[in-house]
Amino acid sequence: MIDVLYFAWLRERIGAPKEQIDTTAETVADLVEYLKTRSDAHALAFSDMASVRVAIDQELTEMSAPLAGAREVAFFPPMTGG
Repeated sequence: MIDVLYFAWLRERIGAPKEQIDTTAETVADLVEYLKTRSDAHALAFSDMASVRVAIDQELTEMSAPLAGAREVAFFPPMTGG
């Protein structure tokens, strides 16, 4: 099981701050493809991956990152400073 966390507009579109997923996905990209099939809301949230960042176990990573051993995957929009 992996805890999948959603932040900002991703959480709003999906309608939940987190969920536990039992998946055989090998990479973050594989997980996203699986999540898109869960509901129309998931598909909408992940429709523009250029606007989504990801962290595995609280470390920023790429979509190609492996999920082996991961306990948590977080999705969030790019952060801006000011």
